[in-house]
Order: sequence, then C-alpha cells, then structure tokens
Amino acid sequence: MNLALFDLDHTLIPTDSDHEWGRFMVKLGIVDAEKFARQNDAFYADYKAGVLDIDAYLHSALAPLSKHSREQLADWHAQFMREVINPRIVPAAVTLVREHQDNGDLCCLVTATNAFITAPIAEAFGIEALIACEAETVDDHPHGAFTGRPKGTPSYREGKIVRVEAWLESMGKKLTDFKHSYFYSDSHNDIPLLEQVTDPIATNPDDLLRAHAETRGWRILDLFNSQ
Repeated sequence: MNLALFDLDHTLIPTDSDHEWGRFMVKLGIVDAEKFARQNDAFYADYKAGVLDIDAYLHSALAPLSKHSREQLADWHAQFMREVINPRIVPAAVTLVREHQDNGDLCCLVTATNAFITAPIAEAFGIEALIACEAETVDDHPHGAFTGRPKGTPSYREGKIVRVEAWLESMGKKLTDFKHSYFYSDSHNDIPLLEQVTDPIATNPDDLLRAHAETRGWRILDLFNSQ
C-alpha cells in the first residue's frame, strides 16, 4: 500500500473553497457584506503571500458558524455545494483520486480550510480520510453547535506534517512505512510537507512552488490544463 495525500484548493478544485464560502455567506446576507468581504480578501491575500496569521484567520472564519444551528448551516452548505463547488469539480481531478484508490493507496485530503467547509467536498471526491482545521463545538460534541473557536493544531504549513503524522500514528503507521508517499499541492505554503514525502507533485503550482519544484526536480502536474 502506498500513501496519497491531496491538498484541496487550487489542487483538486480550481478555486479556493474557504474564500468562496466567505463570498457565499456575503451573498446570503448572513455576515456584514463590506466588513467580511474586506477581511476575507485580506486573509486570502496573506495566504497567497505566505504570511497568514492562521489563528486570527480561523477565529474570523469560524465566528459566523456560532450564530446559526447545525441544521441551518447544513442546508446552506448543501446549497453551496450545488451552486459553487460541484460545477467546479473537473473530471481530471476525479480521475486522479480514483487512480490512487483503484491502486489500493491510502488516501487523505489534507487542507488548511476548516472541516465544516471541506468534509462534504472530500465526500464528493470519495475520500474518506480528511485532515482539516477543526472547529470547536459546545461540550466537544461532534454534532453540537459551533463555538466560533478553532480546535487543535491547524493543518497549515508545518502543522500539516504534525497532523499527518498523528493520523498515521493512530493507525500504527508512519510516513517511512510507505514505499511511495505522494502529496499533491499547488501552494508554496505546503513545501514543508512536500519535502517529507517520497513523491512530491507540484499540482497547478503557484509561481513560488513552481520555481521550487523546478529547482528540486519535482514532478509538475498542470491538472486543470489537461481538460
């Protein structure tokens, strides 16, 4: 068995689900449009620049979830999937994941976007394992109301390594157990984890990651250009 790790935003989907969810909340009128849109755009710019304050970002992104019931949030997310995400899931990305699954590889989606947003997207790709930034719930109940605060180690930059190692350890495994460990990512923010696997694949890479991949001789996959 090999290991296949996938980033999500701009890797498996040609957009940023976190940023799009923020825009979607503005569209629904459940957040202050001007203030939230400005914060959303600023955090996204910081992420692309590699200077994101992940704790500040998560508190901002998760706060609106605490103001609504899980049922209402689930209804909104289903609408989000129909209108925003599903139309952007491209056959090449589905095929890439399916090839690893058909090969018997252990597959996991590893993203800095929070689990509320990404769990249904992982499900749409048929990926059972998800490592994402976790949102705290009342009394730590899995279906309890959100408190608006993050929980645990954020799966961002070096935090992705921490979370992947913990996930593997929970199954009695470690990265070095696999003959091949793949990680597909578009972002220079993921260079720490890309450096840890045997087969790093710069997928639809940003300029910084593309340059790094070329220097290191990594495979470069322009997934969305293959349509």
